[in-house]
Amino acid sequence: MAVAEAIEGLGFSTDIIELALDLGPIDTLALRRPLIVFNLVDAINCDDRLAPLVPARLDALGIGYTGCGTSAFLESVSKVGTKQKLARAGLPTPEWSMDGTGLGRTARVIVKALWGHGSLGLDETSVVHSADAPSAFTARTLRLNIEHFAEAFIEGREFNLPLLQRTSGVEVLPIGEYLFGDAHTPEIVSYDAKWAPDSAVYMGIEKVRFGLEKNEPELATTLKRLAVDSWKLFGFTGYASVDFRVDLAGAPFIIDVNPNPFLRPDSEFATAAAESGLSFYDLIGSIIESSLEASKATLRNQSPVVPW
Repeated sequence: MAVAEAIEGLGFSTDIIELALDLGPIDTLALRRPLIVFNLVDAINCDDRLAPLVPARLDALGIGYTGCGTSAFLESVSKVGTKQKLARAGLPTPEWSMDGTGLGRTARVIVKALWGHGSLGLDETSVVHSADAPSAFTARTLRLNIEHFAEAFIEGREFNLPLLQRTSGVEVLPIGEYLFGDAHTPEIVSYDAKWAPDSAVYMGIEKVRFGLEKNEPELATTLKRLAVDSWKLFGFTGYASVDFRVDLAGAPFIIDVNPNPFLRPDSEFATAAAESGLSFYDLIGSIIESSLEASKATLRNQSPVVPW
């Protein structure tokens, strides 16, 4: 695992823990007292809704860990719950419907899984005409056995903003824009585009293009401000990411907030860190450093533990 290798490269030893529903391995940490737990859990038993159990259990045991805390996980695990919180705070997010109805003012809608990140369940059939949304909503919910909702599809561009906690405060890493090739109709970052290297959509997308800060500074400033506002709203710590669509008129909309972005040397987060001058080792070291400061760890001679 790349994160464990990076931790070891920084001079620590690691122990990778696999978790099941009983969370039993976490309880063994009470006696071992690791320096820090690097939390990479985004689902338990393939259920994203259970991910908050990990930080909650670590909190109960008084063990420090990386990344966002329990409340941040709980408040962002549901995409609709996330959108409701954004909307109440006055942050722009596309209008939505729990059953696919009521979005007639929008030409097209995108039908999304209610739970989980990483474009779970998204493919080229996820974007439909608004009149077809109710039937698409029902069909996808039954076929994939995952609850769905419908969201107004923002025609335009898509951006990823990784956020990293530093000693001086939260830093927005270089903004990445997804570039879609001919294989992307409609232009969305689907599940296969993220996770299926042999698929046409994966090969048809350049993961991210940098340079927005230089080429379009006003838009970049707006996206950064909204990303930091989201960070503060959800109480994120350590690292997180915020995804945007920007419509043809230049108006931004928050389409996802992620309290536990995927970390690997070729991931969007690590690529943005590299663009800012941080190697993957630097990135992992920075995450550990900020987490140690947050948890005020005192036992500095024990090994980090990486649950997976």
